[in-house]
Amino acid sequence: MNSGVNTAPVENTLGGIGQLQINTFLSDLGRPAEGATVRVIDPDSGKTLEEVRTNAQGKAPELAFSTPPLEYSMSSDQPRPFNQYNLTIAFPNYQEAIIENVQMYPQVTAVQNVSLKPQFPGILIPYPTLWGNFPPKIPEAAVKELPFPSNLVVLPEPVVPGLVVVHLGVPNDASAGNVTVGFTDYIKNVASSEIYSTWPKETLKANILAIISFTLNRVYTEWYRGKGYDFTVTNSTAFDQAFTYGRTIFQEISDVVDEIFTTYITKPDIAQPLFTQYCDGARVSCDGWLSQWGSKNLGDQGYPALQILKSFYGYEIILKEAKKVEGIPISFPGTALEVGSTGSSVQTIQRQLNTISNNYPLIPKVAEDGVYGESTANAVSVFQQTFDLPVTGRVNFPTWYRISDVFTAVSKLS
Repeated sequence: MNSGVNTAPVENTLGGIGQLQINTFLSDLGRPAEGATVRVIDPDSGKTLEEVRTNAQGKAPELAFSTPPLEYSMSSDQPRPFNQYNLTIAFPNYQEAIIENVQMYPQVTAVQNVSLKPQFPGILIPYPTLWGNFPPKIPEAAVKELPFPSNLVVLPEPVVPGLVVVHLGVPNDASAGNVTVGFTDYIKNVASSEIYSTWPKETLKANILAIISFTLNRVYTEWYRGKGYDFTVTNSTAFDQAFTYGRTIFQEISDVVDEIFTTYITKPDIAQPLFTQYCDGARVSCDGWLSQWGSKNLGDQGYPALQILKSFYGYEIILKEAKKVEGIPISFPGTALEVGSTGSSVQTIQRQLNTISNNYPLIPKVAEDGVYGESTANAVSVFQQTFDLPVTGRVNFPTWYRISDVFTAVSKLS
């Protein structure tokens, strides 16, 4: 893992306030961990700052903690822009979870999901790449040469995988383990490791599109499997993107990923997602790649995400949508479902919510009649609240796929 890239500790500073949301689950049962004891600890003094218990949804009360001033994250020559806190989570008959270096920024919400296990490995979260000391990316071709015909590249078009296998080291390090995570979880993790969640939304969107396209290129070209490896991507920044299993993600990043995770960057004359390499643009410059700090500056000027991307990858690039998400029983119908909607898509959501409610009993059971009434809207609202989505009672694109994800996961446990 990249835990060794942390630099010398820097004491927490004052100037802003950030929010911390802690969500707990029992990994072997697929249920919320109601009544878990959560402690937030100052890493400098070792003092317990807050001690709370989780509710029936496995959520701790949202907590506020001091952060540096907002301006620290707005340019590359400022002091450290985040504060760090340690967490412990205790639940009867499960090993205590210890998570070190949870990063918090001003005016944003840090979300720490904790999957409690009978055996819980400690998590040490390294600095984000904009602050920490990471190996720079080794350049590769933006468009890969694919052998033809090939029995390795089997996809007629890009597909969003349900799962990503991440190798926790450089490709040829056989001693490093692999972890398997959901595709959106992987993208949220990388984005939370690579950029600051305080940046303009269009900057976040541009960087996340680059992260998605990079990953989908690895998937589409079967880059590592074609070389005899059993993983999709590594967590080495010299080869791929920063990833730390179990790290804190940020709500502002999570919301953007949920909106656009099936969209990727490409060119009109190629089938594959563009291999969208990037660098920080301050300590390391990289012609033809996205500059993270440069994208922030363009976002400050009001540039939309696609214009930001064209400024770095060329004006011929386009955005396309993957037509299929692996592991999802039925694709999003194209329009949001709400009170008054009827049909098979409504019935699908009702059936999936009823299955999910077996593991998350606060979600009320609904009639599987294909009619989107107030009871279905209420069940959707409870689901959205449980899984940190905007609570609207409507099933839009992000809610549809989150329901599908959770339905698939709990179905495998039953």
